[in-house]
Amino acid sequence: MSQPPQGGAPQDYQVYDAASLPANDNVNPYAFCVELDGQWFLQKGKMIAYYGQIDFHGIGHGPLDGLVASSFHSPLHAADWVVAQGRGKLLLADRAFDINSYDLEDGNLTVRSGNLLAFDPSLSLKQSIIPGFLTLIGTGSFVAASNGEVHFVEPPVRVDPQALVGWADCPSPCHHYDHRYLKGVMGGLRAMTGVGGASGEEHQFEFVGAGTVLIQSSEVLMDERDTGGVPQQAGVPGGQGGDSGHGGQQGPQLPGQFGSLQRRLGL
Repeated sequence: MSQPPQGGAPQDYQVYDAASLPANDNVNPYAFCVELDGQWFLQKGKMIAYYGQIDFHGIGHGPLDGLVASSFHSPLHAADWVVAQGRGKLLLADRAFDINSYDLEDGNLTVRSGNLLAFDPSLSLKQSIIPGFLTLIGTGSFVAASNGEVHFVEPPVRVDPQALVGWADCPSPCHHYDHRYLKGVMGGLRAMTGVGGASGEEHQFEFVGAGTVLIQSSEVLMDERDTGGVPQQAGVPGGQGGDSGHGGQQGPQLPGQFGSLQRRLGL
């Protein structure tokens, strides 16, 4: 079977079945196949097809309370996840973003909640103290998406907030604001009024210590699901200012210009 691409000759492509799909590997850069023999945690909306006998159980609403109690510890995100149970092959994808599998060995990795697609229950998922991020601890595999190829860098490093995917085996980052952002006429106006925004060249996440930082080759954040309240801060998922439309509760805000300053400083 072939289909002519725009402005080109017909191009052959492969048709898969249950036997020819890869096991625990990429089908292409935008889809991943998990060979399921037991259980996996799966974010809702990320399964595009499956072969075999597989059931899906909501977190807190199915017969797998023991598994959930040992591996899932994030109440804000529970409504967005299910447990896939059975035997077969799961095809995972996310809006044609790049998809990859990663392995942790007695480690911990914190990742944006919207980028994490699925993980092996041998890993324990916890809610990060950084809003909009989740932490995986232990030994096992997980599947994540990114807006462009992922690159691994070592601290000390400062990262554009929109390019940050996550970090492994190193302390959580702190906010870094350049001096000219905090001082001077333009910086003062922006701090007090919120006018002008903050780019990654003025505001970064700073990492120190040993470990690895994961960055995507794009400064465009992936859209998030409704996963609880997040601050109105550029670079934090759902925090692009104004009404984010995500329905989560926001923390108390200071009135007027002080509220703008509070948001700008990530408080």
